[in-house]
Amino acid sequence: MQLTGAQALIKSLEMKDVEVIFGLPGGAILPVYDPILDSPIRHILVRHEQGAGHMAEGYAHVTGRPGVAMVTSGPGATNIVTPLADAAMDSIPIVVITGQVATGSIGTDAFQECPITGVTMDVTKHNWLVTDAQDIPRVVAEAFEVASTGRPGPVLIDVPKDVSNAQMDWYWPSSVSELDLPGYHPATEGDPRAVREAAKLILCASRPVIYAGGGVLKAHAADELKELAERTGIPVVTTLMARGAFPDSHPLALGMPGMHGNYTAVTAMQRADLLVALGARFDDRVTGKVSAFAPEAKVIHVDVDPAELGKVRQAEVQIVGDARRVIGELLRSLAALGLCEPTTGEAAVVAGRSGRGAGAAPDSPASARPDLGPWMAQIRAWQKQFPLTYRQEEGGALKPQYVVEVLRDMTPDDTIVVAGVGQHQMWASQYWRFDYPYTWVNSGGAGTMGFAVPASIGAKVGRPGKMVWAIDGDGCFQMTAQELVTASAERIPVKVAILNNAYLGMVRQWQELFYEERYSEVYLSPDLPDYVKWAEAMGAVGVRVESAEEVAPAIEKANGVDDRPVVMDFRTDAFEKVYPMVPAGASNDDIIVGPAQGEGGR
Repeated sequence: MQLTGAQALIKSLEMKDVEVIFGLPGGAILPVYDPILDSPIRHILVRHEQGAGHMAEGYAHVTGRPGVAMVTSGPGATNIVTPLADAAMDSIPIVVITGQVATGSIGTDAFQECPITGVTMDVTKHNWLVTDAQDIPRVVAEAFEVASTGRPGPVLIDVPKDVSNAQMDWYWPSSVSELDLPGYHPATEGDPRAVREAAKLILCASRPVIYAGGGVLKAHAADELKELAERTGIPVVTTLMARGAFPDSHPLALGMPGMHGNYTAVTAMQRADLLVALGARFDDRVTGKVSAFAPEAKVIHVDVDPAELGKVRQAEVQIVGDARRVIGELLRSLAALGLCEPTTGEAAVVAGRSGRGAGAAPDSPASARPDLGPWMAQIRAWQKQFPLTYRQEEGGALKPQYVVEVLRDMTPDDTIVVAGVGQHQMWASQYWRFDYPYTWVNSGGAGTMGFAVPASIGAKVGRPGKMVWAIDGDGCFQMTAQELVTASAERIPVKVAILNNAYLGMVRQWQELFYEERYSEVYLSPDLPDYVKWAEAMGAVGVRVESAEEVAPAIEKANGVDDRPVVMDFRTDAFEKVYPMVPAGASNDDIIVGPAQGEGGR
């Protein structure tokens, strides 16, 4: 069967079970847009190419499948570089297809020419410039294989216009062996000897902490993580990218560590004698000053990407492999060493107090395991002494934390929460309770302002049956709010809560604490723009909330809207800061719990 390259491209996406493409047409990609009319694939027309990339990310976050975006050459392609970089930092599988000028014009500075494969080489797992239409099915199959296996990430396929118009003989690769991926062999199984050494370290530790990163979610290992924690009685911290990987309601959950993590999570890592790092990369926002991070801890580091092992912190045991498979291997090794499995979450707490699994054989290595009771008692003391706190005074300024808590309590437990970047992102992660995986979507590594609105649209498309709330800041919202036009036109009923403090809040917080309150270029104004009118102009429902008493009724109204987007302008306290906080470059021991603690919380 003969097809054009453009037809082959769309048919290849159909073969990969692609449901939706987020995109914006232009000259170089125009041939590919024609066969979309005959395809079952849904196309969502965005208002800016950056939005297409973030929508693909949001879709991938909640479904685990690669999101697909398609844009034209030149500025269309460069506009999607930010989502590619964001996806690379957070290991999000997306496939971006860009149009390119005809092959004969490449290198001539033709209209809307850009060497996008060169531009994106460092922010993609791999990219392809297709020069022969016959290669299109194979390249598409390779792109999805690379994006979704090993450490997931973004890929890009650049298709010149003449290649899209050329004829080819249709085929489809029947197996991975037919792909041209020399040297690409991601490891999945852990080294059995290393796994056994890790199990022995776990049985020797008296102050262990499981350090769960985003790789746990990428590996679909939430159930295995819970089983490991319950069998061993080891408490779990979940990084910003791992929120939801371990239930916040679980008695072994410590919450988020890092620069704005809670005191217990941060300090437990600092005082630990063993860190079991699963799919985590020892990010600087978690470690603080690296030389002072967890100084007494031995480290077990499990990651599917060998480049992460030893990059920041040397580990006593390094295991390259898929987190789900390695945790399974570790559980089997622990069982072989005599550590029996508690049957309930409460039994896990008992195991933590006793230091061993229920029914450990008397002569097994597990029987000599140190008692974890004192460690758990210390953790409970920290939790009691240093909880997350704020005060919503009657008649006082509206606190952003209060908005997050009321929103949390008035929505289903499995609501998908999407955040932008800044103070509101931290408050959302701190004060929401995440008991289900894939219900938290945010930009972690790149910290991309403007992420929330388009990513929430992608998330709602991927999970149409779930309620989706974006918690955004006024600064972030203004960067990509035009995508609400997309949501309105496509009847995608996302809901956006703007925590409007009239500032670039996190920058203002740093200027207040570290720049002697010299507020340089951070004021945005609470009234310019008028968010309610802006929302209405984009086809959304707009609501303004100025007091604590108005919060619950307004959220109830928003939850009842199912046929269009909702934008809520919460006028929050401009002076509220995110605590706890570890100053940049400082040790985690220097954590500031809040203004009442002065220099620190220790």
